[in-house]
Amino acid sequence: MLSHDETDVRTVFRPPAPTPLPTMPGLVQLLRTLHRNPLECWSKEFFEQPIVRIRLPFLEAVLVHDPVAIKHVLVDNAESYRKDPIQRRILAAGLGDGLLSVEGQQWELQRRTLAPLFARRTVSSFSDVMLRVADALCDRWRGLKAHGTVDVAQEFTLLTLNMLAVTIFSDGIGSDFNAFSAAMNDYFDALGRIGVLDLLGAPDYVPRPGRKRLRKALAYFEEVIDEIIAVRRRRLDRVNDTEAPNDLLTLLLRVPDPATGRPLSPKEVRANILTFLSAGHETTANALTWATFLLSQSPHWYERVRAEADVALDGDRNGLLEQLVLTRAVIEEALRLYPSIAALSRVPECTDAIGEINVHPGSLIVIAPYVLHRHRCLWNEPDLFDPARFLAPARTGIPRYAYLPFGAGPRTCIGSSFALQEATLVLAKLVQQFEMQLAPATKVWPVQKITLRPANGLPMRITPRSNA
Repeated sequence: MLSHDETDVRTVFRPPAPTPLPTMPGLVQLLRTLHRNPLECWSKEFFEQPIVRIRLPFLEAVLVHDPVAIKHVLVDNAESYRKDPIQRRILAAGLGDGLLSVEGQQWELQRRTLAPLFARRTVSSFSDVMLRVADALCDRWRGLKAHGTVDVAQEFTLLTLNMLAVTIFSDGIGSDFNAFSAAMNDYFDALGRIGVLDLLGAPDYVPRPGRKRLRKALAYFEEVIDEIIAVRRRRLDRVNDTEAPNDLLTLLLRVPDPATGRPLSPKEVRANILTFLSAGHETTANALTWATFLLSQSPHWYERVRAEADVALDGDRNGLLEQLVLTRAVIEEALRLYPSIAALSRVPECTDAIGEINVHPGSLIVIAPYVLHRHRCLWNEPDLFDPARFLAPARTGIPRYAYLPFGAGPRTCIGSSFALQEATLVLAKLVQQFEMQLAPATKVWPVQKITLRPANGLPMRITPRSNA
């Protein structure tokens, strides 16, 4: 891997992140910090040891950041490790019967049914549409006042919602994007808080802070989604298979599981629409937000990405994604430093050995991409922004299970190729056409609320490139 002794000093930038604590906090402080920002709970040993066992009053936890052990849990022995009750409770509160939250045969059915939409050829066919959506954002930004300031985190939320509307739900979301985005922010804020009641396993009927706001957001989503479904069903009733829209919604409503012939239930259809609208836009929006911020602090990489975009976007667009090597490396480095999903957790169903540690049913196994991607044993200068890690030949030195922005194993993110393609194309377009500078006095700080995002958005000054 490229060392920073070999890297131009202009490329060195240490993005904001919590300093690891000297030791793990006590129980009271831990609970407070988990509620405020779980990212600030990590102590030094987790970034230095491959496997750490900790004992808490309510459970035993094993923190796993060794690639071989991660492969054992997520791939080789995945059937013996299920999602833990806290994670299932949080996800089920909003995503119900969707792909992210279901287990066992129900998950296998949904995964088989949904997989064809995310095949490589299908995702590649969306390139032109993705670029048109990016062009629409560029047109709007060019209409801003001189040195106009916008919250690009919010802008990317709207952009990725629009992207889903035109690539996945071709009839559109059917609602005002601003209202939908505001409801989505409320949804993630309420859903993402880990409280004492969750940690202690209190039943769902016990009131929790933010649950009322979550129910309000879900009621809004159900109304919007039910209207989407009703409009599509009426359209499908009027056309034959060859005339039906070739998108996720048609697939959800018409295509049965290839193994059993069983269609998705109405509840599963609704839950998966919400899953893709929420998880599908939030994670990509965050990746774009962090990548834009990182580039704004690194003029050297900004210029390299711009030069690449000038050649690729203004030339032959066949195989466009393969031409944007530097741009994709920036996205991948942004996902390393600020992975959308900061932690995964599993519970063993039987006694097992992870490395030299024996684990028992009921133990909590935590694999935190945020920690893994900054682990001192796996990465050189892990806290620095350096997209060269993901360029040849350096990227061949990254251990397979040391980098997990989309998880791994059977439950790896089904939409990862879609998200990477979308983020790469949009970033290339924006860097080619605009100067994007952090607004004065802005303090950027990562906060974990289901996804990992800037605590106060990302206000930036947007100026059209003089020769764009």
